[in-house]
Amino acid sequence: MKISLSLLLVSLASTGAFVVQPQPRSSTSSNVVLQASRKAQKIASRTKWVEARGGMTEAPSDSAAAGLMTNEHGLEYVKLVHPDTGATSEVYLYGGVVTSYVDGDGTEFIAVRPDAKTDGSKPISGGLSHCWPQFGPGEIQQHGFARNVDWTVKSMTDTSVEMELAPSDYSKEMWDKQFLCTFSVDLEADQLSTKMLVENKGEEAFDFQAALHSYFTVSGLDNLEIAGSFEGKEFLNKMVGDEGEMQTEDRSAITISEEYDRVYKGVNDPVLNDKGTGKSLSVLNTAGWEDTVLWNPYGDEGMGYNNFVCVESVKFDPVTVEGGASWTGDMALKPGSL
Repeated sequence: MKISLSLLLVSLASTGAFVVQPQPRSSTSSNVVLQASRKAQKIASRTKWVEARGGMTEAPSDSAAAGLMTNEHGLEYVKLVHPDTGATSEVYLYGGVVTSYVDGDGTEFIAVRPDAKTDGSKPISGGLSHCWPQFGPGEIQQHGFARNVDWTVKSMTDTSVEMELAPSDYSKEMWDKQFLCTFSVDLEADQLSTKMLVENKGEEAFDFQAALHSYFTVSGLDNLEIAGSFEGKEFLNKMVGDEGEMQTEDRSAITISEEYDRVYKGVNDPVLNDKGTGKSLSVLNTAGWEDTVLWNPYGDEGMGYNNFVCVESVKFDPVTVEGGASWTGDMALKPGSL
């Protein structure tokens, strides 16, 4: 599964389009977690979020209950609530995807597309979605399989959840490796922290790529500027020609006024500045995630292009993990003010 930058030019398709065949689904949460969260589920059934993706999202005062819950289609998710700030987050077991992060001021930072399916029929189009063990097209299905299988809750509190993904008959048909993936989400007072741990439980080495295909809300693309160490960096512009073209960025901050699908190698410090909300969001990649992908289907009203941007935390060059070894990716979202 070794991929070089030159092979990238001829092998990658758009990071925003993919076709998968989801695994037959079954509940993967433990009885302990289910029993402990029955009260939270009952509370959740009586409350609703008022959602305005790309703007402000506020929760009714009686909705501040944490625990394992079920959406209207029967998919389970864990709701996290910070007791001091009132910040919240939601993490789905299907795909292990974070679909919401609302800070203490009531601002929603994570986007879910209006055309997303949240019934388990396909990967959820939005959130901090996993692309693992493959990023683009390759030997197995587009973006791998981690985003369209159930993860298992290993532990949870009101402000944190840890989930696991282990081999199944479904995954072994595509990628027969002895792995264990652990994804943890921590809702802190001033940020949302995530950690992905990939362990090789076998004796033979294996390779993988990884990405958090992260969707973030924006009040409008005209209001958005993405700062970071972009200036002078090479990137693959996949919107040029059939195979993409390597170009050099001459801007220190990115604005989007056309369809974007770009791989910035060696950039991992993006900051989203939204003058429409007066908010910033720093994507703090402190371990593992070395690259950034920017994607937006500019002009596609069905996808709600004007209210989100994908600023993805990526490890593009394949990681080799020897038997008994592991790899860690740490990423945190830290809100601020302009």
